[in-house]
Amino acid sequence: MKAIYKAICAGLIVCGTLTSCDDFIDVTPKGVINEELAMSQPEEMVTAAYAKLGDDWYTYPFNLWPYGDVSSDDAMKGGSGTTDTNYHPVEVWSSLTASTPDHMDELWYHFYCSISRCNRALVSLANDAAMDATTKAIREGEVRFLRAHFYFKLVQMWNQVPWIDEEVYSVHSEEQTRNDEFTHEELMQKIVADFKAAYDVLPVQQADGGRANKIAAAAYLAKCYLTMAWGNGYEDNTGINHINKDYMQKVLEYTAVVQNSQYGYLEDFGDIFLPEYKNSKESIFAVQHSNYEDDNTRFGRANWSNMLNGCWGIWSCGWDFHKPTQNLVNAFKTKDGLPMFDDYNKVTDYPINGIPTDQKWDPRLFHTVGMPTFPYKYESEFTMTTDNSRTPNTYGYYTSLKEVPQRSNGEAYDYPWQAFPMNDYVLRYTDVMLMRAEALIETGQLNEAKDIINTIRERAKNSIAKHINYAADQCDIALYPDTYFKDVDTARKCLRWERRLELAMENGRYFDLRRWGIASVVLNAFFETEKDVEYNGQTYAQYYKDAHYTPGKNEYFPLPYIQLYYVPGLYTQNKGYN
Repeated sequence: MKAIYKAICAGLIVCGTLTSCDDFIDVTPKGVINEELAMSQPEEMVTAAYAKLGDDWYTYPFNLWPYGDVSSDDAMKGGSGTTDTNYHPVEVWSSLTASTPDHMDELWYHFYCSISRCNRALVSLANDAAMDATTKAIREGEVRFLRAHFYFKLVQMWNQVPWIDEEVYSVHSEEQTRNDEFTHEELMQKIVADFKAAYDVLPVQQADGGRANKIAAAAYLAKCYLTMAWGNGYEDNTGINHINKDYMQKVLEYTAVVQNSQYGYLEDFGDIFLPEYKNSKESIFAVQHSNYEDDNTRFGRANWSNMLNGCWGIWSCGWDFHKPTQNLVNAFKTKDGLPMFDDYNKVTDYPINGIPTDQKWDPRLFHTVGMPTFPYKYESEFTMTTDNSRTPNTYGYYTSLKEVPQRSNGEAYDYPWQAFPMNDYVLRYTDVMLMRAEALIETGQLNEAKDIINTIRERAKNSIAKHINYAADQCDIALYPDTYFKDVDTARKCLRWERRLELAMENGRYFDLRRWGIASVVLNAFFETEKDVEYNGQTYAQYYKDAHYTPGKNEYFPLPYIQLYYVPGLYTQNKGYN
């Protein structure tokens, strides 16, 4: 923790006047903010806490795309090969250690820099006597929301982490704070307490876009309770035999608040992932990003976490990371408009533009996965070919679509990096409604869950003509009949399938598998089939032959090696890791 709290964090550098026995070097440093001055400006401190939401980079992406997708059956790392970046151990699990990938240390560090800003803002607010009580309460609620958001990410990654709040900060006891002081459940309850404090004081709507509001707090509370409802994440204490029905009721309580709010389903699925719709009614809370043309700066407020993930040869700096798997493509297959639950991966298949076959597909495939012969992000002048893959013998030919804008809108980049003005969704309406459907199923309310899921499928069915009319004869999607929701097991299968298709490549697949207690079964089966996959005669993904997921160990990522030795003996490593 020493590196975290003694580091100089960009945008909030606090230091005093340099002193020396020689008067001629006793000068006030320029370009920094005196701590006393900074702490006397609570509004600016709150803004600085918000600013950390998007202060990430591809080696420490706050959206967790390597840890939520590449670690799952939805995505491969991509790039020039397995040594390009240090994320390869995340996709095979068997070589994951406390020092590989070393990117984990950067992520830990920057999350705690973000929490430090939140704690400073809370202290600044508490000490301010000029701000009116209503505004102060709202700002405190926003900062507690932000702190809980960053802590939720930390616990998602590492299970037990040191809880550093404004009290710890005020007495400078960071280096005496252990990571095993609180259990997983106790840490989650602390996160819930922060979100609940935000929920209690925040308005339903904020005058300024991008600020947290009551509905966002309700959605996050639902996400927390859903996470806790299944167990602690380790497979021996997680799954259908460990469900906490009281927590599931909390999910229903808070998702009802969202359901009855100003948010709703955006009419066309494809619009959700275009910059011009990034703050639509679908977006409950998102990290705000912009194009340089929007704010007259060199780069804008670019999304640097996704900068490697553009398509090779389409973008000047498209480095071809975050590549969809064949297993994911196969999951979009339909028969009579319904998912092929048991048979979807028995035969490798893929659509070819202009050549329809008897095999039909869920329309969301064409909004999610870029494929050779099809327009890239709906634009025929940028039609993909097999040349648009950087290393097809390792990572195949598919590319990710949701996280990029349309190519015709131009580029914002500084070679060799590519910047995209795409918001990062933290909570979108459909995700929250699927949380609600999940809780409904686990509490025996199957018909209402069916209605939610079918509404989402209806939206997918109506998302063809506007953007993907070229694939209309390849699409077939139907609503689930009542028979699919007569028993919990089948309803649960429908819900889980729907989450995979609707939220594919949105950085959360692994966390779903872990929550349900099925990660080892799903991933080890995936490794066996994907290592022999091919596209049009090109075999790839053979590195999966060395992959294996070990339950009782791999559920959480290891605490970064460097963090363990800042204050030796202070932190306890997650079980199974050395």
